[in-house]
Parts: sequence; C-alpha cells; structure tokens
Amino acid sequence: MISNIVLGMLTCLTNWSGRLQLYLLNNFFRTRCKEFWTEYLNKVDIQVNGDRPWDIQIHHEDVYTRALDGLGMGETYMEGLWDCADLAGLFTRALSGKQSDILKLCQNPILRFKNFVECSLLNLQTKERAKDNVKAHYDLGNDLFEAMLDSSMTYSCAYWKTADNLEDAQFDKMELIAKKLNLLPGTTVLEIGCGWGGLARHLAKHYGVSVTGITVSKEQALYAEKLCTDLPVKIELLDYRDVVGTFDRIVSIACLEHIGSRNYDTFFDKVHKCLKDDGLFLLHSGGINHHGLPRAGPWISKYIFPGGQMPYYKEITNVIEKRFIIEDWQNIGFDYSKTLAAWYANFSKNWDKLRPKYGDKFERMWTYYLQMCNGLFQARLIQVWQIVLSKNGVKGGYYGGR
Repeated sequence: MISNIVLGMLTCLTNWSGRLQLYLLNNFFRTRCKEFWTEYLNKVDIQVNGDRPWDIQIHHEDVYTRALDGLGMGETYMEGLWDCADLAGLFTRALSGKQSDILKLCQNPILRFKNFVECSLLNLQTKERAKDNVKAHYDLGNDLFEAMLDSSMTYSCAYWKTADNLEDAQFDKMELIAKKLNLLPGTTVLEIGCGWGGLARHLAKHYGVSVTGITVSKEQALYAEKLCTDLPVKIELLDYRDVVGTFDRIVSIACLEHIGSRNYDTFFDKVHKCLKDDGLFLLHSGGINHHGLPRAGPWISKYIFPGGQMPYYKEITNVIEKRFIIEDWQNIGFDYSKTLAAWYANFSKNWDKLRPKYGDKFERMWTYYLQMCNGLFQARLIQVWQIVLSKNGVKGGYYGGR
C-alpha cells in the first residue's frame, strides 16, 4: 500500500515536472533545444532530415523539447512526430560516443531520483506486482510472439557464433546452456521463468533429463504444457518464491531482469536452497557495467516491461558472495543485436496479419522497442551474461562447453 502511494506521488511529480519543463522549454528554450540536439547528432554523424538511412526525419518541432524528459523520444515516435528508416542504426550511432556524453543524457535529476526510488527503495516485483507485470507483456497474445520468434518460441538472446539464421542461433544457445550444465540422463532440472517451454523441451528431448518449469504467465504455462506433451516436463504456474524441493541443476534465462534488486537476496537464497550440494546453477541475464546508466528506462518501463530492472554487475557479485562460487562468466551481449534484428524482420513480415488486432500505434511502439534495444546492444551499453555457479566449487575444476 505504501509503495503504491509513493509510486503514485513519484509519477505525479514526474508528470508535473515534465509538463513544467515542457512549458518552459516550449516558450523560452525551444531554439536552444534544437541547437543542442542538432549539435549532438552531428557529432555522432546523424543529420536532421538527412538522406542516409540512419538520419532522423523531424516532422514536428516539439520533438526537440520532449526528447529531454526520458519518455518523449519514444512517445513522439509513437505519435508519428519523427521517423527514421534505420532506427537501430540511429541509436547505435547516438549511443556509441564517449560514455561521459551518453551519461550526461541520463542525468535528468527528477528521472534519476525516480529511477533510484523505484529500483532501490520500492519493491516493484512483489508476488502481486510480478503477476501484473508479466501479464502486461508476456500475455499480450501468443500470436504476436509466434509471428516474431523462432519455432521454439525462445524469447531471449540467441547465440550466433556459427549460426546464420534465428532458428539455428536459438538451437545453438540451448545447446550451449546444456553443455555448460553438464547434463546426464536422469538429471533433474528446475527452470525458473520457463517462458513458452522451448528450453525445457530441448533439454528433455535431447538430453534425457526431467524438467520442472515455472512461470507466472498463464498464457506461457498453457503453451508450454502443450509444447512439452509426452516429455518428462512439468510446467507449473508458480512464483519462484514458492518453489519446493531440490534439483541437480537450476537454470534461469532472462528472468533476473524481472526480479528486482530488492528481491535478489530472496531469489539467490531460494536457488541455493533448491540446488543440491554438487549441483550447478546457470544464470542468463541482461545487465549494465556502469552504475551511472539507468537500470530502468522510463519509456521501456511504461510501455514494454513494467517493473523491469537491468541488474548492475556488482549487484550480482555482491549477492553471490558467500552463497556461490563463480565457475564461468561469458558475455554474449552483442549477439542480442542480431537476435533483435531477426525478431524485427519477422515482426515486419507478419505485421499485416497482426494489424487488425493490435493497431498502427502498437506497430510503431513495438518497432521502437525492438530497434532501440538493437542499437543499445550494438553500442555495447547493455550486456548479456551467462554465469555458471556452484555451491562449493566443482571437484576437479569446471570446464564449460564453449
């Protein structure tokens, strides 16, 4: 109740400050804002109304002022106030400058304060909130994700070391995970955040293990149950905090971003309790390397992943200490740019079938989401880590399968 009140007050404060800021800017500083953005964009080789694919096409002057409030860049794109033929290229160039320049664009005091409160003081991923947050994104409609993802319905970074298409890259990612887990027939596996069941199916089918997959998404659970029919896979509509039992292996793919830092101790304690003493835990998560970067972007939080939060790598190492030994840590973050490009290609190809249900504004929102994230990963501002952990260290040493 208290967190709801505080969050409401912060939202009002942000909205009020944004309106005041826009009023002042629109009336006194519009010209200066235009000069600021034009200068910055020129510095990173982006021209306003230029003729190259990554050049931005400004249709309304309000873009210059609204782009400063953390939400405005995405919202003005959704409203059609600007366009770009190559959004991913635009964001790659805009965010690949000196890190000090990039961080200055994240320094809006109100937004930084709101980000700090939401990520460090409030718990936006309680059991009740977690269900609502997941429903807002993952239950949008399986038709949307079927149109965008590969046949395994894998909604996380693929592995493109040797692959040249999404299907093979996601298969290779699942193989990489299986090898890192050192699976043997009969091994028991817990998957926290099992999505639509692609990894659970793969491990059970190709490695003869039994998998318990948990999710708080009703749509995902129903889909995963059908996908894993006739395999030793059990899908449960369950919060990670309610898991009981012990397992030889635990794996969690792209779930930590939805846990929230206030719950890291609870999450890793639960994993530690459920993992057998000689077991392995593989954590696959996006994250940031620099504490000055926002862990929850305002636009992404509002329109795409409510309650989502990118972990800072030191938060992970701090919570691991005294619980686990790090056996392996691999960064495959650049591969996410290729994955997002493939998802966007599928989304665009199938949009005509989706349009009647989702509408044109959704198309612009989803395009901005996929293409902006592509640029963030190309610019290497966001990483994807695969971390293998053990309780007491693997006897004889650990040799990952890569």
